[in-house]
Amino acid sequence: MEPLALKLRPNSLKDCLGQKHLIDDGKILSNLVKNCKLFSMILYGKPGIGKTTIATSLVHDLNVRYRILNATINDKHDFEIVFEEAKTYGEIVLILDEIHRLNKDKQDLLLPRIESGLVTLIGLTSSNPFHSINPAIRSRCHLFELKPLEKSDIKDGLLKASKNKELLPQITISDEAIDYIAESSGNDLRYAYNFLELAYYSKEDHKIDLDFLKTIDNKRSFFHDKNDDGYYDVLSAFQKSIRGSDVNASLHYLGRMLEANDLESIFRRMSVICYEDIGLANPSMGPKVEAAIKAAERLGMPEARIPLASVVIELALSPKSNSGVMAIDAALLDIKTGRCGEVPNHIKTTSPDYKYPHDYPHHFVNQQYLPDNLKNKKYYIPCTTSNYEKNLKQTNDNLEKLKSNS
Repeated sequence: MEPLALKLRPNSLKDCLGQKHLIDDGKILSNLVKNCKLFSMILYGKPGIGKTTIATSLVHDLNVRYRILNATINDKHDFEIVFEEAKTYGEIVLILDEIHRLNKDKQDLLLPRIESGLVTLIGLTSSNPFHSINPAIRSRCHLFELKPLEKSDIKDGLLKASKNKELLPQITISDEAIDYIAESSGNDLRYAYNFLELAYYSKEDHKIDLDFLKTIDNKRSFFHDKNDDGYYDVLSAFQKSIRGSDVNASLHYLGRMLEANDLESIFRRMSVICYEDIGLANPSMGPKVEAAIKAAERLGMPEARIPLASVVIELALSPKSNSGVMAIDAALLDIKTGRCGEVPNHIKTTSPDYKYPHDYPHHFVNQQYLPDNLKNKKYYIPCTTSNYEKNLKQTNDNLEKLKSNS
């Protein structure tokens, strides 16, 4: 049986929800319909915001021949059937879902057909096309980003569905219940329709109110899917909140990843934060984070949240320093751009001229270590946000004085 979300899918751009920047009167996709012209394109954005709906609405409004394939499910033979049909009729529109999963064999089949105009491609993806789609495909397509739906868009869709007595006979639903579903949907219209349909068939009298919804909504939806940008948005927000010393935001994003049971991502991100953002301002955080990770692995959920929350609070409130990552990036930039030079002769493996620092006062002797063309280069620029790095700076300054005096 078709789900409600599929039954409610509109067949015209004028009936689509949201995406006003693309489908409002005078906007690009509406103008394409008015001018009876379609170009290859990629529609990208979060799940449940209307990518497939807009694609099918476009082809219906233009009354063109089309086929829908999935880059993961459909094999080369399915693609070849579409291409043969295109040859028969002169052209075809291929709506290709999950285009970011298109493998090389299928790309090699598709590219010349797009190039010749035999196939007009409408690719759909929840991933960022600049990162996930083959550049050869991407360069032949116009990219259009779909924006997250507003709560008002979700409510409009739910109101329209609740008034469809053919699909949902005898339904009655309170305004509070519609508001609750819209709020719970995480801006995902498909989720909202699925929730409405579940509620409808869970009540014998089909009367849906707020109290009933709360009994069947075990887990509110939020956007956190490893196959799309929202997953990376949460990880980014987690790190940036810690970097910005906002302890409450840090805990919020930790909570979202815990709710998704995404411990591996938490572990990896906390580990890099230790050295990228805390760094030399508080070197003790590395072992502390490692200990918290081991404790979380040993405990499992839900107890894992306790050591993780404690260490995230400490990370957020710790002094910050990015001097380590800045130093290595500066060194790598020199290397990648060819500024290397010869290793000085006296520190080569077989040199008899090397001066062993431990044979000298303070275990230090002034000798050149960098290549000649970089001998005065300074990669490490200390931060002074903590006593620890202030001490490192003082040590470094003292060594510089010893060099200048020798």
